[in-house]
Amino acid sequence: MSLLLEIDNLATIIHTGSKMIRAVDGLTLKINKGETFALVGESGCGKSITALSVMRLLPDAGEIVAGTINLDGKNILLIPEADMRNLRGKRISMIFQEPMLSLNPVMTVGDQIGEVLQRHFNLSGTAIHDRIFKLLNQVGIPDPLRRMNEYPFQFSGGMKQRVMIAMALAGQPELLIADEPTTALDVTIQAQVLDLMRDLQHSNHMAIMLITHDLGVVAEMAHQVAVMYAGEIIEAAPREEFFQNPAHPYSKKLFASLPGKNRRTHELAVIQGNVPPLSKEFSGCRFADRCEHVWETCHNKAPDWYKLSENHAVRCHLFHNNTVLTSTYANTQNQSVSTEKTLSSTSTDAAALLRVTDLTMHFPIRSGLLKRITGHVKAVDGVSFAIAQGKTLALVGESGCGKTTVGKSILQLIQPTAGSVFFDGRELVGLTRQQMLTQRADLQIVFQDPYSSLNPRMRIIDIILEGINALHINGNRSHQSSSHQSRAAEERVDAILQRVGLPPETKWRYPHEFSGGQRQRIAIARALAVNPKLLICDEPTSALDVSVQAQILNLLKSLQYNLKLSYLFITHNLSVVEYIANEIAVMYLGRIVERGQVDDVLNNPRHPYTQALLSAVPSINNESKRAVMHLQGDIPSPATPPPGCHFHPRCPHAMPVCRKTYPGLTAFNSTHMAHCYLYSTTQSS
Repeated sequence: MSLLLEIDNLATIIHTGSKMIRAVDGLTLKINKGETFALVGESGCGKSITALSVMRLLPDAGEIVAGTINLDGKNILLIPEADMRNLRGKRISMIFQEPMLSLNPVMTVGDQIGEVLQRHFNLSGTAIHDRIFKLLNQVGIPDPLRRMNEYPFQFSGGMKQRVMIAMALAGQPELLIADEPTTALDVTIQAQVLDLMRDLQHSNHMAIMLITHDLGVVAEMAHQVAVMYAGEIIEAAPREEFFQNPAHPYSKKLFASLPGKNRRTHELAVIQGNVPPLSKEFSGCRFADRCEHVWETCHNKAPDWYKLSENHAVRCHLFHNNTVLTSTYANTQNQSVSTEKTLSSTSTDAAALLRVTDLTMHFPIRSGLLKRITGHVKAVDGVSFAIAQGKTLALVGESGCGKTTVGKSILQLIQPTAGSVFFDGRELVGLTRQQMLTQRADLQIVFQDPYSSLNPRMRIIDIILEGINALHINGNRSHQSSSHQSRAAEERVDAILQRVGLPPETKWRYPHEFSGGQRQRIAIARALAVNPKLLICDEPTSALDVSVQAQILNLLKSLQYNLKLSYLFITHNLSVVEYIANEIAVMYLGRIVERGQVDDVLNNPRHPYTQALLSAVPSINNESKRAVMHLQGDIPSPATPPPGCHFHPRCPHAMPVCRKTYPGLTAFNSTHMAHCYLYSTTQSS
């Protein structure tokens, strides 16, 4: 392979008032033509700033102060901006992390792709129309002739990401920078996007710089891997060597933080502390304050690079003179099982705390001048399940299948169209607002985005006390003095914060002063403040790094163990499901298509949709990876669900009967069942 991109000693700073943030500090890497180079690390380590430095698209406060960026031997930092515009989008393109923020909402997708073609190829008329059609067809957009005239809001998340890929590929680049290209996507859409990028790379001999924190995606896509921490690369290796023998303590902790069924009864490894502020001057190893193997030298001297093999190097004092304690670096996949605290629910109560029966939520579609009802969006269409005290049910499925609507309907935040929600001996459907208020404390929700769900103008103490006061958890204390009530409230908040692993003094701070993982802890603390029996967790870890995710999962496990909490855990991350759930329900287009004990469903999936979901999950262990089951088309609209089995238009095993009536329930054992004619037909014959 010949060298395409070479970055040498790159230093990028961000000017923020009196402080100067060294976002990238002495970064060096090489990318060959036709290879995928993965840059991994926690949020805030400098990955995206590295990409923006290569594209020369830094914010106004950003500045490259040292280093070179050579593309085919030419330093692109020295060329004028006019020449950079000719290079950007043609020889180097970028897929940004958030497609909705990157696409112009007032331009059709065809016009946005056309801008690239006009700029770099001077195409117009029929030629540009044909090229746009070809690009959209190439990235798998159905009916490209019609959809090229539609706007970004008319596309799903996966489709918007495909449009971004089409725009990035329009210039036929030699280097594609993909910044978290699959973070917000369902596993099935993620698998399609990754396959698409692989196919285009092979056909165009294109190099890819893949920026991600998902080690499963790295294992499937990368040829070379570099781990970034606090502005610098600390380990670099070929993919096989990196996954077989991660060397740096930080890299090992990342692997030990990954959830899975083999760690289900143990705490996940966590990285104590936080990434150091990049505004400080570093004199030693940047990971020293969080490293379990630190000694005095680590604080006083920055480590050099040490070669473990021809292509595997690490920046760590532990490897000085190649004197590495093998026992210190045992395989991380087995390390946590024997050394970490056991946590598992001991509840044996088979009685259901929550029982949902035929829950239905249809939203009316109004049209015309008089806004008459012309149809319904069948967001939830007859869902049934039960959760016992101290147990966790995971509700999984693609975006738009109705998972979040189920959670809101249980809480009566939206009034169900039909069905029953029986909680702790009481029917919730049909209760008045005042009657429901008495139940609110028992059912709480933790939302996906903690920053959006926390009031930015309120201090943490006020956020936590708001629910306590609204639900009168403290009872009537009118006989007490206001100063006594204030002290009692502070003590209560202190105890709650300590329970979720935050120091009591943080109660006087505001949400923006915390990291993403800390904000999620605050959201959990707010829910716990009213002593709930059931927590509905709506994608609580999807926006978090793996190390922070491990902290939140450990916290949820510990709270369940100590408080006998029940969880409805809404997620599309199946490795998290393996770790935290007792049972799993798989949802598709408003209905549960398969449910059962987590081992039964994940080890022996019966419904074709469940099989497709599991096959699409990226895995760091290629030996256990299933062959990907590619689903045709997109999830249908819940406003016009297909007749018969809702999955039949995408199912590789569809039969004529699947198109006529919805299949009944087939039980494989007392807890594992699915709605599928493949098994009812077999049993009846």
